[in-house]
Amino acid sequence: MTQISLFSGSTASSQRGTRFSSDPLAPVARLGAIVVAFQEWQERRRTRRDLMRLTDYQLKDIGLSRLDAEEEFSKPFWRP
Repeated sequence: MTQISLFSGSTASSQRGTRFSSDPLAPVARLGAIVVAFQEWQERRRTRRDLMRLTDYQLKDIGLSRLDAEEEFSKPFWRP
């Protein structure tokens, strides 16, 4: 059975400040995550554009139809 103390130093009071990080590098990490997301979006946009440039024969070779390529191309860049 777990005991919870109402005095300072208890489990409840030690978990209270965890919502906001006091880590000075936290904003840098968030910025890094934004940069990575932007790069993934750009790559997705580029890949979908390149997919539309393939011929029907090339699409068939990789197991896709023109309709599959058009459906993929019509997705917004943020959707995988």
